[in-house]
Amino acid sequence: MTSTYLSRRHFGILSLATMLQTQLEAMERAAGGKVRHSVCKWCYKDIPLEDMCLAAKEIGIESIELLDPKDFVTMKKHGLHCAMVSYPIIEGPGGVKIGPIPKGWNRVEHHDLLVQAYEPLLKTSAEAGFKQVICFSGNREGMSDEQGLENCAQGLQRLLPLCEKLGITLVMELLNSKVNHPDYMCDKSAWGVSLVKKLASPHFKLLYDIYHMQIMEGDVIATIRRDHEAFAHYHTGGVPGRAEIDETQELYYPAIIKAIQETGYTGYLGQEFIPKRQNKLASLKQGVQICTVS
Repeated sequence: MTSTYLSRRHFGILSLATMLQTQLEAMERAAGGKVRHSVCKWCYKDIPLEDMCLAAKEIGIESIELLDPKDFVTMKKHGLHCAMVSYPIIEGPGGVKIGPIPKGWNRVEHHDLLVQAYEPLLKTSAEAGFKQVICFSGNREGMSDEQGLENCAQGLQRLLPLCEKLGITLVMELLNSKVNHPDYMCDKSAWGVSLVKKLASPHFKLLYDIYHMQIMEGDVIATIRRDHEAFAHYHTGGVPGRAEIDETQELYYPAIIKAIQETGYTGYLGQEFIPKRQNKLASLKQGVQICTVS
């Protein structure tokens, strides 16, 4: 009798706790999220990483991204995060570099090499506490989008058990094929979302690059509202020209950031514009201020 009563009481407490947690999460979503600031190092090639870390902390940036494992010690030294780890490169037949943007997961013949390259990178990233690693579809080179989708899913599936074990998310970037990356396959949000749905894993998502998707399809805010569950990360960039994200370009970033936050997103926003002005860090600071939306 006592045992039954305690069991029911325990169950009731757990049910109440679950209900309260659900209500809390709903309230947080309704209140919106708050993006955290990050910056892509490659846009500041002439600034040493040590100096970039100091500048980032002064500006209020918590992460420097698209870094390699050799950079992790410096990040730890400065107490900074790496919101998106860069891709690995491995040499294939004929010295072809497998892993960068043109040679990715849409080719079955790349899968063994990519798994070989990604497995140690995933482990090293997890050990450092960096939980997202970028990947690419590769170029079409005459392949249909349907076949490429099947091939990407087949290859990426091989890494998902390790990602789950390590708590890592593989993140495929959406890039434009009109201006910067001709023939790239993952160049439309619909294609990327289809891949996310096909893999059906919390350990595979998309990097929604606002600059690239404005060029390819526009409709940025509506896409974010509709497909945000497929997006693990966001990048900025001025259109046209990938310069500063201020009034000199066609996108109004405060509205875009507000839409992102309204989805409940609390991850990182990576500034990935290439400063055209002489004072590059002043441009970066301005970009962060533009994207700080209450």
